[in-house]
Amino acid sequence: QVQLVESGGGLVQDGGSLRLSCAISKDTFTYAYVGWFRQAPGKERELVTGISCTSSIAHYGDSVKGRFTISRDNVEKMVYLQMDSLGPEDTAVYYCAAGFRFGPAATCTDFVGVRTRDYIYWGQGTQVTVSS
Repeated sequence: QVQLVESGGGLVQDGGSLRLSCAISKDTFTYAYVGWFRQAPGKERELVTGISCTSSIAHYGDSVKGRFTISRDNVEKMVYLQMDSLGPEDTAVYYCAAGFRFGPAATCTDFVGVRTRDYIYWGQGTQVTVSS
């Protein structure tokens, strides 16, 4: 069973930084694109950022460009989200998710899904709260 476990959330002041981590158990993690989504109360889940299997492609939502950075370590099976210049509008539950361009058994294909339905494995989420 594939498990994605997020960590690093918490309470931070306006203008502060946090680093989220996502540990992925799947052996074929190196073939997967991975994304970070967030969902604030009363709002739809939105893609924050995603990264391809080789890290050559990274996609960022307009609201986080220049402030957030995604990275991955395929040896450690970890994905990170560095969040800087946080504001109250970034308050949400953040989810790590993984998907495969041509299925879990396929090889790496540089691609990043940008839709929620592009992702098939999801973590439980971690709360990020930014106080003003």
